[in-house]
Amino acid sequence: MVEFQNTMDEAARTGRAWRVGVLFSQTGVTAAVERTQLQATLLAIEEINAAGGVLDLPLEPVLYDPQSNPKLFRTLAERLLVTDRVRLVFGCYMSSSRKAVLPVIEANRGLLFYPTLYEGFEYSRHCIYTGAAPNQNSLQLARFLFEHYGSRFLLVGSNYVYPYESNRVMSDLVRQNRGKILNEIYVPLAARPADFGRAIQEIKKHEPDVIFSTVVGKGTAAFYEAYRAAGFDPARRPIASLTTGEAEVAEMSSEAAEGHITAAPFFETLGTAAARRFVTAYKDRYGGDAPVPASAEAAYFQVHLAAAAIARAGSADPERVLPELSEIEFTAPQGRVRIDRENNHTYLWPRVARLDARGHFQIVWNPGLRVRPDPYCVVQTLDDWSSDGIASATAAASHAG
Repeated sequence: MVEFQNTMDEAARTGRAWRVGVLFSQTGVTAAVERTQLQATLLAIEEINAAGGVLDLPLEPVLYDPQSNPKLFRTLAERLLVTDRVRLVFGCYMSSSRKAVLPVIEANRGLLFYPTLYEGFEYSRHCIYTGAAPNQNSLQLARFLFEHYGSRFLLVGSNYVYPYESNRVMSDLVRQNRGKILNEIYVPLAARPADFGRAIQEIKKHEPDVIFSTVVGKGTAAFYEAYRAAGFDPARRPIASLTTGEAEVAEMSSEAAEGHITAAPFFETLGTAAARRFVTAYKDRYGGDAPVPASAEAAYFQVHLAAAAIARAGSADPERVLPELSEIEFTAPQGRVRIDRENNHTYLWPRVARLDARGHFQIVWNPGLRVRPDPYCVVQTLDDWSSDGIASATAAASHAG
């Protein structure tokens, strides 16, 4: 491993590129959202290279398509680290993919940058988590739903690790606040419209105040369309989700999307100057109709964080990059972000949004506070999110809907 580390530093000294691995699916059940992460990663690399690269050397992406398959993710991660000899990898959407890749990253002393919200309760010295932890989306969503809709929840999710764990966190929050979980239903990962028949019947039977969805990938649009076809009114009883973003909404009709709710640190409609620049650059590069979800924003800013850390370290060796990451703040589209040196998660800016008649997210609650990551949910009260006290200059805490 020492010989490999020296090889990387020698590459910098002799004028070759900084090679980085990129693992996002272009095919398979979660391709729609992973494609946005891939495109945002490449956009960030293009921006960095256009500005002169890192220490006058370009970033060079080494790309593979893991096809939404955790086993293939693991195989390709090993290829990147052993055959292609890269040390820094940007990738993964589903938690099952992250968990498949991490042992390979750790065994080869690499560093994974993971840009997706996830269930928390994890730490790896070899992973930088730039998506939201539960205290940066679940707490805010639960509080908004309790205040505006009620406390009787029905849970519907895809059948894999993230929905089970996310539903466990949400169930704890609901019960701690004297709410009730009416039922918990799971559908196949590659769900079809018929797979949601039981969920629709349970909604009719129990008449919950809120349907909390952790359905992912192609099944998301099928669920929302089935909900609309059943005649439910989202103004009275919305689907609330952490996993339904712009990429998933792009696959459903605007009629099926309208009125439903999501919590995330970033939405395409966010009005900060950095957000407008990012969205404009993204759409100029990939098309005016290209969706720009929160997971793409995290994929974008994590490349900029990594590049700044490489520049400070003078090396792509993870042992030298890691300590530099926690010394950097970056003005991401959502606001200024930084990595917590204690847990490798990111300080983020939670927001809640509702889909309008055009299928666009409109922010209905922007606390305007940067929240320190608490991946172990040490604090689980709806009013305490471990804010670090840094407030947005433009967003006074407001209820806009």
